[in-house]
Amino acid sequence: MFAVISFAQSEHLTFKGVPIDGTLSQFVSSMKAKGFVVTAQQSGVAVLSGDFAGYKDCEIYVQTLQNKDLVSHIGVIFPEMSSWSTLEGNYSKLKNMLTQKYGEPVHCLEAFQRDDIDDDNSKFYELKMNRCYYQSMWELKNGKIGIKTH
Repeated sequence: MFAVISFAQSEHLTFKGVPIDGTLSQFVSSMKAKGFVVTAQQSGVAVLSGDFAGYKDCEIYVQTLQNKDLVSHIGVIFPEMSSWSTLEGNYSKLKNMLTQKYGEPVHCLEAFQRDDIDDDNSKFYELKMNRCYYQSMWELKNGKIGIKTH
């Protein structure tokens, strides 16, 4: 229920040390060499599983540019959490890690649709109902990195 997405532009960002560049098969091959397992692949998209940022069993979505076999987007879906406090703690940990590496985010929204939500179960319910907005975005010279609860 938690995702991080990175988009590559001119000078390429890397993902696990692999440039977000080249063909889908080249990128997938490099990720397999790092221990990731391909769970699905079709024209322009691949799904891998593996560990990322200290989290086990993440799903990695790799996408190419439309009508061009050039990797451009990476999305990470973290394992589902069972409580708001765990999810918020993981979000904060990843946000702090990215802030240390890239500086303050250019966009940050951390709120619920209602102001009267104050306990863990209610917050988790609001998240499931899509009434929770926790997201941060970093804009770098070579792309964007974002995290959000979902």
